[in-house]
Amino acid sequence: MTTDTRPLAGKVALVAGGTRGGGRGIAVELGSAGATVYVTGRSSGAGRSDLDRPETIEDTAARITAAGGLGIPVRTDHSRPEEVRSLVERIAAEREGRLDVLVNSVWGGDPLTDWERPLWEQDLETGLRLLRQAVETHVITSRYALPLMVARGSGLVVEVTDGNTARYRGTFFYDLAKSAVIRLAFAQSAELKPHGVAAVAITPGFLRSEAVLDHFGVTEADWRDGVAQDPDFAHSESPVYLGRAVAALAADPQIMTKTGRALATWGLYEEYGFTDADGTRPDFAAHWAKNLEAEYGPLGDPL
Repeated sequence: MTTDTRPLAGKVALVAGGTRGGGRGIAVELGSAGATVYVTGRSSGAGRSDLDRPETIEDTAARITAAGGLGIPVRTDHSRPEEVRSLVERIAAEREGRLDVLVNSVWGGDPLTDWERPLWEQDLETGLRLLRQAVETHVITSRYALPLMVARGSGLVVEVTDGNTARYRGTFFYDLAKSAVIRLAFAQSAELKPHGVAAVAITPGFLRSEAVLDHFGVTEADWRDGVAQDPDFAHSESPVYLGRAVAALAADPQIMTKTGRALATWGLYEEYGFTDADGTRPDFAAHWAKNLEAEYGPLGDPL
């Protein structure tokens, strides 16, 4: 990993779905590395999305700027092609056609995920809506953003997923969405490679998103109090860890050697030397192999 503390100075990034969770962590760490980051989502100071959570794109943008980058919030519904087209046109106009990093982190499926019932008992429209929120939004965003990268002959597309294996993820529509996102990275890599643009998928381990912290009734400051409820929580990681992994990838001059791969924080921290915000290096795959594999089977081979 480069010793330059601002290896992305002068670079332009778009983090689609950067309001909270992994998307926010990525956006802030790209800013910490010096990038100008357009951060988008449906939750802003002008109004909340249907998720009705308090986090906003303006707050993320302020954190990006405080970290040393430049955060630019743009309220965007990535399921609406006309809004995404307008967003990309704005980036092109303001940054002279430059876009170096595209992060597709739109999710919005938490209230839609049914973990209790098999496919034949699930509400079909709810499941299809999850796919539209979690997969179609990525396709729409790439469709309009990729021409900027292709024109420059360089860049990185990051598809944020859950898991980097073919292992079943516990419920039909969630599994389909997260597996499809990996395939999006693979397909984009095939088409982008001749143009010098890389595309990868990446997964965190047990991520301490705002929603997960709320579930355990803790904050990031006292998150270890949640370990009493779930011992595996001791091996969780903050969004900063995922953010630093993506920032390291974006700064890697040899990124094309990784194009088309499904990566994970636990497979990158040793290579790039980053840590979580508290200085630790969580490795959820190692924890799984030691403590959970006997009960649940192997985590799976990387794709």
